[in-house]
Amino acid sequence: MDEKNYYSITPEILHYTELCKECNNNILPELYEKYNVKRGLRDERGKGVLVGLTEISEVCATKIENGEIVPDDGQLYYRGYNVEDILAAKDEKDVFGFEEATYLLLFGELPTKQQLSEFIYTLSEYRSLPTSFVRDIIMKAPSKDMMNTLARSVLTLFSYDENTDDISLPNVLRQCLQLISLFPLLSVYGYQAYNHYHDGKSLFIHTPDPKLSTAEHVLHLLRPDSKYTPLEAKLLDTALVLHMEHGGGNNSTFTTRLVSSSGSDTYSVIAAAIGSLKGPKHGGANLKVVKMFEDMEAKVKNWENEDEVANYLQSLLRKEAFDKAGLIYGIGHAVYSVSDPRARAFKGVVEKLSKEKGMEKEFALYELVERLAPEVIANERKIYKGVSANVDFFSGFAYKMLGIPMQLFTPIFAISRISGWSAHRLEELCYPGKIMRPAYMNVGYRREFIPVDKR
Repeated sequence: MDEKNYYSITPEILHYTELCKECNNNILPELYEKYNVKRGLRDERGKGVLVGLTEISEVCATKIENGEIVPDDGQLYYRGYNVEDILAAKDEKDVFGFEEATYLLLFGELPTKQQLSEFIYTLSEYRSLPTSFVRDIIMKAPSKDMMNTLARSVLTLFSYDENTDDISLPNVLRQCLQLISLFPLLSVYGYQAYNHYHDGKSLFIHTPDPKLSTAEHVLHLLRPDSKYTPLEAKLLDTALVLHMEHGGGNNSTFTTRLVSSSGSDTYSVIAAAIGSLKGPKHGGANLKVVKMFEDMEAKVKNWENEDEVANYLQSLLRKEAFDKAGLIYGIGHAVYSVSDPRARAFKGVVEKLSKEKGMEKEFALYELVERLAPEVIANERKIYKGVSANVDFFSGFAYKMLGIPMQLFTPIFAISRISGWSAHRLEELCYPGKIMRPAYMNVGYRREFIPVDKR
């Protein structure tokens, strides 16, 4: 096949596609109910099927009232500590919280000052890539998708590790700490390479600074002059703390535990998790929110007019606006109904940054949509539980104010979530069980084989 057709959709591929669709279009929706199959491992109300036990984090969205389970403001706990308390404590001390929260997730307890200092030093020691890795790996064939670049870099690090397949706890912990430290470099360097070779922009490769926190490193590595305000760095740190872990049942964390259960190496496990997070139904949601608001801002003449905004939201649900998917992105969550604690905790610092950036008008539009969307959805759809703004609703806007390119929105999620993935991988290895092997019921019919000359 010539090069022109190698990556093209040829007539042969179209023909095979029709055959593929024909053979995979026979499972009737009612069969899932008949055989009590939970599609997406969730019931009709969106509640996840219980597949494991963990002590790492907990998501709560209900309470007991008069003996009945009723919806309540969402709460998120890391090792038993409310994440909002963790954020409040870091804000009161005016310090960065990602490293402390990472220590908590990995080791189960809040660190003392000395323990935290030693842990931060360990991370800084690991924040260096192998010699020529940037030149030979990241700079070669840069991908337009930074998550693919990140996954490729993680898999390539396998080749530099002399103890790749050793899944003893000390070795896996060492690998996890190295990846936690390196994710900002791998992500931002990947973007800088693509920005240079594909977009013709100047190339900036700043070296790590051991004095900087993880949040500061992202801004230091990304910006040509490496400058940022304290509020910018603290907002990004808050985002990292809020995104690092979420109950274990999310797609990428389940992927981490699923692949870990097979006995695979750390690099393969984390690359698989990255592949999961890349999906727009998981890690790419805040991108959709930003693009939706850009479309809204262009089409709604008066951002303060509630009727105009509500009409636009209605057109979204009726598949008449934006991507015609029938969704209001950033509103609703599989678990939370009354409120998402991450959105609740993030909103205040996002508002502060909007004032620093002179973007109060844009923030006011977000607030208006946050208030109107649940009512519009309730009028248009049959819903089993309430809906509210989720963390993605505000995070994309925050990253946009920080000047972070959209290509890095999901990698920043990964920079944060690698801490949670690492904690779950270690927990899975500490309590080894059988390889995870879910079942699928075959509903096809059996047939007699027909020799090729008689077909």
